[in-house]
Amino acid sequence: MAATAAALPFRKLCTDCGVSRTDDPKRCGRACQFIAPDYPHLETTVHGRARDPGSAAGGDPARADEAFFGPYQAMYRATLRQPREGAQWTGITTRLAERLLEEGLVSAVLCMTADPDDRWRPQPVLVTRPEDMAACRGMRMGYAPLLQLLEPAIAAGHNRIAVVGIPCQVYALRALQAEWGLEQLYVIGTPCSDNTPTENFHEFLALIDPAPETITYLEFRADYHVELRYTDGRVRTIPFLQLPLSQLRPDFFPLTCRTCVDYTNVLADITVGYMGGEGRQWLIVRNERGRQMLDLLGEEIELEAPGDAGKRSTAVKGFIGNVERAAGGLPLRRMPNWLRPIMGWLMPRVGPRGLEFARTRVEMKAAETVIHLRREAPERIKHMVPAHVWRLVGPYGLKPQPDEVRDG
Repeated sequence: MAATAAALPFRKLCTDCGVSRTDDPKRCGRACQFIAPDYPHLETTVHGRARDPGSAAGGDPARADEAFFGPYQAMYRATLRQPREGAQWTGITTRLAERLLEEGLVSAVLCMTADPDDRWRPQPVLVTRPEDMAACRGMRMGYAPLLQLLEPAIAAGHNRIAVVGIPCQVYALRALQAEWGLEQLYVIGTPCSDNTPTENFHEFLALIDPAPETITYLEFRADYHVELRYTDGRVRTIPFLQLPLSQLRPDFFPLTCRTCVDYTNVLADITVGYMGGEGRQWLIVRNERGRQMLDLLGEEIELEAPGDAGKRSTAVKGFIGNVERAAGGLPLRRMPNWLRPIMGWLMPRVGPRGLEFARTRVEMKAAETVIHLRREAPERIKHMVPAHVWRLVGPYGLKPQPDEVRDG
């Protein structure tokens, strides 16, 4: 089952999660994370409790990382003992979905595959056989109306469903979950930041390689490098500092993705990403359903405690300075070319690593949200920025004004 070409109602802040293409598009008003998100309520609904606010806000020091990553039971650095061909890392995400189908816990998995005409363009698909999950391995870049397929799936008799989605899709799913009346719902979340339409992504590929059509794989790694793979088997890595980001046009990343407050997909049952993995995958088991899914992998998966090294403060402050300059239309401070290779060598060795790298990225995204909303949509900041985001950016001098805080 593939997505149909339903008309998309215009929304100023929209990542086309699919709700606007369902039978009742008006549900966007109470389901969209870019309108008036209520994370404490949904975290409590999904996980049984909201995130701990962190020790700085009088929370439990043992749960301090929930201020960054949302509610969780456990975190791991993980890898499949037998990596799957074509997977972005070793294939944990698709293997979890396969196991749910194999065990009969769900009758269908709603996820993304590649558009037949463009390997980078995501296309929603409903998978009912474990062996068909192989076609869903790998990263896609762009927007796709995943949730548009949920109602047709339910109408076809699928009331036990797993969903693999990015944060804006998962938020809408959770906000409307009770209305869909599913018998079982398992949610596998992937972290997301700085998504962009597929057409824009092709522009980026053309900037980093003279033959972009030969690139088959791209990954932003936690060692401050981007990894590229090619049709001829070559592998190439580029330090973050040598990426041509300054050549991207100002609207390359839409305002939605520059103001997303949920990098780590806090409403999933289990989050599978890279940030805290240090070369492996980073698993955040958020509730008992997430634990149940992880247990399905048994000895197939190798788990260890995530690392944690370095200090994030300098990196976050530097990022905030650059974002403020860019948001004000001023030129970015460009590092001298002679210094870039030196810093590219140093950052994986002395910069934030493991969980500190993940905290760094979460704080950067929180600051970016506030800065861009203040400049481009100040009327939205009161409704779009949750309290936990203000707590993250407070130590960097980004304090809410009286008219920027939601009443109650």
